[in-house]
Amino acid sequence: MKKILLALAGMVLAFGVSAAQIQDGKQYTTLDKPVAGAPQVVEFFSFYCPHCYQFEHVLHVSENVAKKLPEGVKLTRYHVEFLGPLGKELTQAWGVAMALGVEDKVSGPMFDGVQKTQTVQNVADIRKVFIDAGVKPEEYDAAWNSFVVKSLVVQQQKAAADFQLQGVPALYVNGKYMLNPQGMDTSDMNVFVQQYANTVNALVAKK
Repeated sequence: MKKILLALAGMVLAFGVSAAQIQDGKQYTTLDKPVAGAPQVVEFFSFYCPHCYQFEHVLHVSENVAKKLPEGVKLTRYHVEFLGPLGKELTQAWGVAMALGVEDKVSGPMFDGVQKTQTVQNVADIRKVFIDAGVKPEEYDAAWNSFVVKSLVVQQQKAAADFQLQGVPALYVNGKYMLNPQGMDTSDMNVFVQQYANTVNALVAKK
């Protein structure tokens, strides 16, 4: 019971995070050069990144961030191509996922296929993940070479270049604030996830 109460107290504290309570250089850092035209909340990841796997599969950080965002604000997720032998192809596949609105359906299986089972070794394997997730083969094939997906690939590449991305996972708010997980409480993963999500919220409100 005591542990439950302590956990609840921690969550209450986490829910109360405001822009005044977070510190530049601790929970986040302000970029020297803001990026104009970036999505309000954008997260970069790679299916090859072990930390991204932890964020997505184990801690469900992205899911918690998305749930807590104010109405009208959404989490945009971009794949980076600088990791792994299929980095470019997976970035294109993520463009397909975005175009078809199936990010949630393919994200988990793709992470598993790349990192856990190693069943994603080529473009055909990537395609199979989509088909197994319920996407019609002809729909996937049409999207793969479409103008929309090519534009989304360029969009992801440009955003990574604009933010001068050095590693993933990385999350930016309002084009000028970068989350700093190292500055948060990692002694309790539940508290960490709440603090991370609430820091994002506080930064959305901070201009």
